[in-house]
Amino acid sequence: SLAQTRNLSHSAKLLHTTQPGLSKWLKDLEADIGLPLFERHARGLTPTQHGQTLIAHARRIDAQLDRAVVDMDILRTGGAGRVVIGASGAAATEAAPRAILAMAERMPDMRIDLVEGTMDRLLGLLARGDLDIVMGRSASNVALEASIHSEQLYVEPIDLVARPGHPLFDLPELQWSDVTKYRWIVWPKQTPVRNALETALATAGQSLPSNYIESNSVIANVTLLTHSDLIGTASHRSILMLARLNLVRTLPLKLEGFGSVSMYWRKDELYPRSLEMALECVRSSASEDGFSWKPGAPF
Repeated sequence: SLAQTRNLSHSAKLLHTTQPGLSKWLKDLEADIGLPLFERHARGLTPTQHGQTLIAHARRIDAQLDRAVVDMDILRTGGAGRVVIGASGAAATEAAPRAILAMAERMPDMRIDLVEGTMDRLLGLLARGDLDIVMGRSASNVALEASIHSEQLYVEPIDLVARPGHPLFDLPELQWSDVTKYRWIVWPKQTPVRNALETALATAGQSLPSNYIESNSVIANVTLLTHSDLIGTASHRSILMLARLNLVRTLPLKLEGFGSVSMYWRKDELYPRSLEMALECVRSSASEDGFSWKPGAPF
């Protein structure tokens, strides 16, 4: 609570206690640990480095207790437990749903939850214990905790896409100048798919149009693309699925960039057999139907 409010009086109200009582408790805790946990300022409290470490442990404990309540409820009602999957945009459209279907078939009594978000948020939830597995773009520039393992699932190109009836598909030959006349919708800066796109554009000697729209929502992006002349960017596997539904088409303008999708999981003392089975389902579903692709290979 103190980490959230940075204020003794605010936390005292939330915790139904008094400010002097909470202040004494904090002093006693720091005395027991032998380290200062907060720096006191006129405007409130700031966690020290030691305090940040203890806060991180407290959040993990709190998340595990919440998780225990849900898991016990599931077991009490006859379920076999729960697996919680996190998926970023690159995996939420196609790879994660395929993996969940495989898990549902192999573990019919298991409850499976899906959480969609950006990789930084999902990896934070994984570290806290709120998620069991994360599927998404390989995050090479992210420092992972020692307890988090990662495994690359596949590599795929990045495609430019538009709605099936877009005027660009009527052109006899598509040029970069044709594509950059339109507004684009792209993933946020510093996300792996955005980094892959910018690298590919730089290789082609191009840059994003200045009036682009930035969005991290798969559903919103698809809706915007199907109801406008926007140009979108997406992973190849996702586009194959969306194209089958006649929602988007790939523009015949090849990007040299590619990205990889990985899965992440936390291997600690709480490592049930159900999680190992879920990991096996992710691996098997990621390699099905010839979706695996290597740079330089035709697609």
